[in-house]
Amino acid sequence: MRTLCASTLIGEFFVIGFAGLVAMQMTDLPAATIWTVSGIAMLLSILLCGMLTRPGGVQLGWALQIALIASGFVIPTMFFLGGIFAALWWASVHFGRKIDEAKARWAAQAEAPAEPA
Repeated sequence: MRTLCASTLIGEFFVIGFAGLVAMQMTDLPAATIWTVSGIAMLLSILLCGMLTRPGGVQLGWALQIALIASGFVIPTMFFLGGIFAALWWASVHFGRKIDEAKARWAAQAEAPAEPA
């Protein structure tokens, strides 16, 4: 799960950065405000990569997805991009857990002693 979720978060890091550049051109918000908010979101996306296996890491990832969708009120395209990344986040969590379960089963089978024929 960690690899898939971290890949999604790294993609979001870049999208948030580009959204900050777009927000500077499309809104009347001060650049300091835009880059403070974007910078915090970018930092959170990177920090979450290391927090995924800890309690609350996935839930913080969901909070970031909601914030990304909500940024559509500033840049309307972010409603779409935020939705895409929320779907990717769901898929990363869902299928990542299935992969982790399959790996654990495979490892358990590999460690089990072979039965005599």
